[in-house]
Amino acid sequence: MIGRSDWMEEFQKNMSELIAKSPAADIERNVKAMMAQTFSRMDLVTRDEFDVQAQLLERALSRITALESRVQALEGRPDTPLQQGTPHS
Repeated sequence: MIGRSDWMEEFQKNMSELIAKSPAADIERNVKAMMAQTFSRMDLVTRDEFDVQAQLLERALSRITALESRVQALEGRPDTPLQQGTPHS
């Protein structure tokens, strides 16, 4: 007599083979291929590429802020917004 675990293993094996040979497997492969083709045309970036660009942008913005402060100091202007009533140059 077949043991319960042997029967389950055989059942799982048969089901896996059946699914692999069914139209559902073909549909899944076709959908994956279609999605991959669509995504390749969409000019998407990976998360890693996005994170690298975000870090570069953050560093650039920090440098711009520092350079703006240096320019204001060299021009002799305070680093505060203009007061109301003062003439704009």
